[in-house]
Amino acid sequence: MIKRSFGAGIVLAVVLWQLGGSCSAATSSQQVPLNPALVAARWPASWIAFPNVPGGEPGVFYFRREITLTSVPAHYWVHVSADNRYLLHVNGKYAAEGPARGDLFHWRFETVDLASLLHPGRNVLAAIVWNFGELAPVAQMSSRTGFLLQGDTAAEAAANSGKDWQVKREPGRAALGHDGAHGYYAAGPAEKVDGRVLDFSWDQPQTDSSGWTTPQVLSRASTREAQDAPNAWELVQDLLPPMEHTPVDVGAAVRADGVTPLPNFPVAPLQVPANAHVTLLLDHRTLQTAYPELDVSGGRDAEIRMTYSEALYDAHGDKGNRNEVAGRHIDGITDEFLSGGQDHAVFQPLWWRTWRYLQIEVTTKAEPLTLNAMHAWFTAYPFKDNAKVSGDIRDLDRLWETGWRTARLDAHETYMDAPYWEQLQYVGDTRIQALISYVVSGDPRLARQAITNIDDSRTIEGITESRYPSGLPQFIPTFSLLWINMLHDYWMYVDDLPLVQETLPHTRTVIDWYAARLRADGLLGRVRWWEFADWTANYPDGVPPQEADGGSAFLTLQFIEGLQAAEELETKYGSRERAGQYREMIQRASAALNQENWDAEHGLYADTPTKKSWSEQANVLAVLLDVAPRAEQQSILRRVLAAKPKESTTVEGKTIPPLSDPSFYFRFYLHRALTHSGLGDLYLEQLGPWYGMLDLGLSTWAETPEPTRSDCHAWSASPNYDLLTIVAGIAPAEPGFRKVRIEPHLKGLHQFHASMPHPAGTIETSYRLDGEHWSAKLTLPRGVDGELVWKGKITPLHAGEQEVQLP
Repeated sequence: MIKRSFGAGIVLAVVLWQLGGSCSAATSSQQVPLNPALVAARWPASWIAFPNVPGGEPGVFYFRREITLTSVPAHYWVHVSADNRYLLHVNGKYAAEGPARGDLFHWRFETVDLASLLHPGRNVLAAIVWNFGELAPVAQMSSRTGFLLQGDTAAEAAANSGKDWQVKREPGRAALGHDGAHGYYAAGPAEKVDGRVLDFSWDQPQTDSSGWTTPQVLSRASTREAQDAPNAWELVQDLLPPMEHTPVDVGAAVRADGVTPLPNFPVAPLQVPANAHVTLLLDHRTLQTAYPELDVSGGRDAEIRMTYSEALYDAHGDKGNRNEVAGRHIDGITDEFLSGGQDHAVFQPLWWRTWRYLQIEVTTKAEPLTLNAMHAWFTAYPFKDNAKVSGDIRDLDRLWETGWRTARLDAHETYMDAPYWEQLQYVGDTRIQALISYVVSGDPRLARQAITNIDDSRTIEGITESRYPSGLPQFIPTFSLLWINMLHDYWMYVDDLPLVQETLPHTRTVIDWYAARLRADGLLGRVRWWEFADWTANYPDGVPPQEADGGSAFLTLQFIEGLQAAEELETKYGSRERAGQYREMIQRASAALNQENWDAEHGLYADTPTKKSWSEQANVLAVLLDVAPRAEQQSILRRVLAAKPKESTTVEGKTIPPLSDPSFYFRFYLHRALTHSGLGDLYLEQLGPWYGMLDLGLSTWAETPEPTRSDCHAWSASPNYDLLTIVAGIAPAEPGFRKVRIEPHLKGLHQFHASMPHPAGTIETSYRLDGEHWSAKLTLPRGVDGELVWKGKITPLHAGEQEVQLP
């Protein structure tokens, strides 16, 4: 059995973290220890594996060690890792899982305090380790199957992995593949669990040693920078908190076949007769990421299939309204369980699943089967919603809750583009996700992970990979530029100058790679790889139009965006010579765009100098980056907003050619451009696509407009960021959020209230319309001052509460 219920100390730690407190357990928010003797060194503990099995061969294995204690110490710190992954139990209770994903040069280990799970006498340390080989998630990198546990000091040395451990292969678990997922799928495989041969007692004291053997000792573990490391795993300590595990319901029955009336399972048990076939569809009403647990009795040889899906599909394969069940079927990843006939056998996959709809399909043989109960453990990065918004915006609570749910389901050990389909940390998605994290939770640790992980992906040519960690390299050069913007964002919101200064020199390889591809006129030439910009009709495969030798307005503008961020950082902390070179490239590229790509006839920037196509995306960036003259910016955006996707229109005497709509992703940049140009009061009018998703019954924001593959993409969750930074107008005015700038946009409202977490406390804003004038009550944390901007007038703000009349 796999148990993800926590021991008392670990439960306390998780709760205290969510409440902002701390405790002595390893899962609290306190700094975890690492013995200096283990830094840049070979460890006493060794990597171990099942003997005589090729390292890359798929398999599931148990590792165990019994230790004897005369008394329980105050702390028992150990460092744990595995390849691909592990789940650690102590005396039959959940202790830890991991490792958090990284590459072989930065292989994570978790540091865990086992003291709360130990007792005097014999204690069982047991881990289940799995490697799904070629069926592993794309995000999973690997050397070979192995397990490692190292005590932090001599006091915990008895736990060190080596020849004193035992290992056993589990024949009852296997990966099935990705059948049922229609569309690009890169997450983990479905699993098959055979309860007839499964070892349910792997984490219990053993009286029967059959199947257990001495492990193969591979080599001693070593941390990064150790001399002559003997294996491929360059260990680094994972400093993220453990993922949240909270009990949640799996859903309510909404349809059944083979049984009447509609069962009340999982609230009440359900008995399936012998030689029967029963299908039960559960609806959770909202999407969730969780570990499902199914408790069954009897029914030897019965087959149980559990299918997980974000939505149901009609006969044409369309999702339509997500709340509709009639006439629809489920498609998705399907786990298979075979009952061994035991009493209260609990089945659970090794990796969490994503579902709103979950279908249980039971086929019994000669014995009846009882579905006793079904539970689930919600899992995600332990972000807490520390921001608040209220006001007279239509469906404001639903907008906020849907966006925050989307952001949470797309955040685990890394940010993820989609929790169902890919579970990959793409830079374009992650930039927006990190910004949401800063303003809603105030927790920057997952963003720090993202910046460093993407940094680790840089190639010898200089650019980063588009997503990382990833066992399958993919290059979207524009995302390398967005990584530089991510670093600049982090610099503005987070007081962590050492990371900024450490990472800044690494950005130079990206800039140099792009600079080598500039044309003589200052525009970008062809950059190859996947030149992704946005999912929009005018950009085939997301790639903006360009000529044989480049000249793309969008790609040149994206380079300017990266240059602007890098120039500011270089001026502050790096090379002033480089900063000057960056300014010169910005000036040359901007002049070229205005000379070659500006189309005076339409009042827009053309995609290329031949002026055969135009796009919203290029014009949005031209405004946002001040390539467009200030006097033209509002007019350009009004033309963009008035444009139609399939026919021309006229605005202020200019013919506007057809412009395809930007995706949910790129609307983030549209909204930034509106605010930058002085049109921020138009923001609330741009929420139509999100209201459309609510009308379709989505509980998270989709990847693209219908038809969409993914129902949960955090790059679409930008309204949570916008409501705080555009409507309430709260933003950092200096790096590290040391000073606050507040510039609200309140058109169409009568009241709006918002609070945002800040490193020094909480920023509170409250706006109320009295007749024709607004009054504002603003509160800044102790030691923090700032400024209020309203209709071009700047009013100084001080720490504490103040009331300001806004004419």
